[in-house]
Amino acid sequence: MTNLFKGLFDSRQHMLGVAFALLSAIGFSAKAIFVKLAYVEPVDAVTLLALRMAFSVPFFVFAMFHGQAQATPMTRRDWLAVLLLGLVGYYLASYLDFLGLQYISAGLERLILFLYPTMVVLISALVFREHIGRTVILALLLSYVGIALVFVHDFHSAVDGLFLGSSLVFASALAYAIYLVGAGHTIARIGSMRFTAYAMTVACLACIAQFLLTHPLDELQQSSRVYALSIGMALFSTVLPAFALAAAMRRIGSMQTSMIGALGPVATIYLAYVFLDEQLSLIQLVGSVLVLIGVMMISLRKKG
Repeated sequence: MTNLFKGLFDSRQHMLGVAFALLSAIGFSAKAIFVKLAYVEPVDAVTLLALRMAFSVPFFVFAMFHGQAQATPMTRRDWLAVLLLGLVGYYLASYLDFLGLQYISAGLERLILFLYPTMVVLISALVFREHIGRTVILALLLSYVGIALVFVHDFHSAVDGLFLGSSLVFASALAYAIYLVGAGHTIARIGSMRFTAYAMTVACLACIAQFLLTHPLDELQQSSRVYALSIGMALFSTVLPAFALAAAMRRIGSMQTSMIGALGPVATIYLAYVFLDEQLSLIQLVGSVLVLIGVMMISLRKKG
């Protein structure tokens, strides 16, 4: 009977983990849709990002202090890691992404961002001298050929600022990859949920500070549409997916979570087709499939 209850509990936890991973993937994917819809109004990237983070930060501050009494004390090294990784992985990556979305489609943005696992492999190979086998090389080629196909599609669609926007989003993915490479030790020590709360709080405060240093307060006088989209982005594409991701990793592990996260680019392309009237062509679908295959090969590889 005990084994039966344990089996039911494990099965329930696994299903919850899958549900959290799906929620995280779709939530993060919807961010690009919120941003593109907001850019219809005369709002710039810094203001929009500050609004998103201002509506998000109360939730992360609450989570930061919740359960603090039972938490493992953080060392000075932990605090420094949280500060630096929060600035690089969430603040800088988000800022570059918002800038890039001013120039490129939501579908292309999500596919470029989804290259971050390939960047993690390359950074690890350069920094930690990890071996790159033939499978990884093939995965890298597939991923970047897929991006090239989608890039060519947008190029023929005469998208202004395509090179600039793609470069900014690529830099955003690189910043996130650097964050992932450096975050492992700190997450293992203080926990994924707690690390997320601390790092996101740092990022939120940095975004708000950037706005206050570079913009007059009059810029906060935005339309109700911008405020509604900012609140939606804060709740459904920042707070909810950030904690859902941590909850999923705790229940089903990082590998399965990343596999389910592969649905993100597909979800973005579909959402962009529905809400933004972005074109959905055969070459986009082929490119998307190549990127997904390449990233899955990276995610499922056996580490030797």
